[in-house]
Amino acid sequence: MNARMKNPATVLPEAAQPLLDVAKATRQGGVPETTLELVHLRASQINGCSFCVDGGVKSARKNGASDERLFAVAAWREAPYFSAAERAALALTEAATRLADSADPVPDTVWDAAADHHDERQLAANLLTIGVTNLFNRLNASIRQPAGAGW
Repeated sequence: MNARMKNPATVLPEAAQPLLDVAKATRQGGVPETTLELVHLRASQINGCSFCVDGGVKSARKNGASDERLFAVAAWREAPYFSAAERAALALTEAATRLADSADPVPDTVWDAAADHHDERQLAANLLTIGVTNLFNRLNASIRQPAGAGW
């Protein structure tokens, strides 16, 4: 499989660094790295971005995520491998990624659970991770960026 075109962030290189800077800033919000990796992976699974799923699994492994947890992310509700804070972040990820699926895309129950486990900076880091991941997913899925390929 070949990409339809180069990644838009490389075609317009002025866009790449700001996007990478936002992604890097999320790491300063106080959320454990493994949680952010799980958030990235779950959004990428939902969006069917093979490039980001592949890269997300590799990055999560580097940051200490076990294979059990990585294999179970898609079924996190039924799997015993996730903390309450991670579950809240994953629920927020699903809601904020599937905005068009509901008249109330991020219901109070989802928001309140996330807020119970994360302070404002952590919520910001989670939301920015979700947003940046969704942006990258949309770029990569649109151009059919193959898994394992470079940017």
